[in-house]
Amino acid sequence: MTSDTQRPFVVTGGPGSGKTTLIDALAQAGCARSIEAGRGVIQDQMAVGGPALAWRDPKAFAELMLCWEMRSYHLAQEQAGPIFFDRGVPDVIGYLRMLGLPVPQHMEEAAAIFRYQRRVFIAPPWPDIFRQDSERRQSLDEAVRTYEAMVEVYGAYVTNWSSCRAARSSNGFGSCSTPLADQDADDESTGPPRRPAYRADWRRRGGGGRRAKRR
Repeated sequence: MTSDTQRPFVVTGGPGSGKTTLIDALAQAGCARSIEAGRGVIQDQMAVGGPALAWRDPKAFAELMLCWEMRSYHLAQEQAGPIFFDRGVPDVIGYLRMLGLPVPQHMEEAAAIFRYQRRVFIAPPWPDIFRQDSERRQSLDEAVRTYEAMVEVYGAYVTNWSSCRAARSSNGFGSCSTPLADQDADDESTGPPRRPAYRADWRRRGGGGRRAKRR
C-alpha cells in the first residue's frame, strides 16, 4: 500500500511488557503513534455493553481489532515522519492462533496488504512490571504465550516482506529484520504467509533470556 520507507514501525509483545509505555514516551518526544486496538475495543465495548470482548466472544473481538488496525493504518498515511504502532494487523492473527481458533482468509489477506517496516520491535515478558487490571485480564503465563505467538507470526509475515531473524538487543527488546539483497521491497507476496523456522523462548527480561533458536 505504501513504500517501505513510509510504512509504520510496530512495537508488539505480550501484555504488561512496557511497550505502550515506550510508545507513550515516543509520542511525548514528538513521534506519531497509534492506539492499541485491543484495549481500545475493550473500552468501547464495555462503555456500550457490547459483546465483542476477549473473555466473551474472542472471534468478534478479533474482527473489531482488525477493523481498528486497518483504520489506524489509513490514518497513519496522513502523518508526516515516522509513526509507531502499538501492535499491528498480524497481532490479530497471532491472537487467534494462540487461542487455537481458525484464522479467516480475509485476515491473512489483510496482513499481506497492510505492511509495516521490516524491523518489528517485540517486547519480551517482564514479570517485575506485569500487572492485571479490568481490561488486561491475562495471566503472566498468557502474557508469555502472547509474546511467543507474536514472535512467530511476525517472523512469518516479515519473512514474506523480507528476510527475518530474531535478535535480542541490549535494552531487552527483540526485533525481526534483515534487508533483502535481491528482491524489490514492494514485491507482493505470491502465496500465504509462511511459518518461521524458529520459536522464541525468552522467559525473562535482562540476562536470563535466550535468543530464538532454529529448530
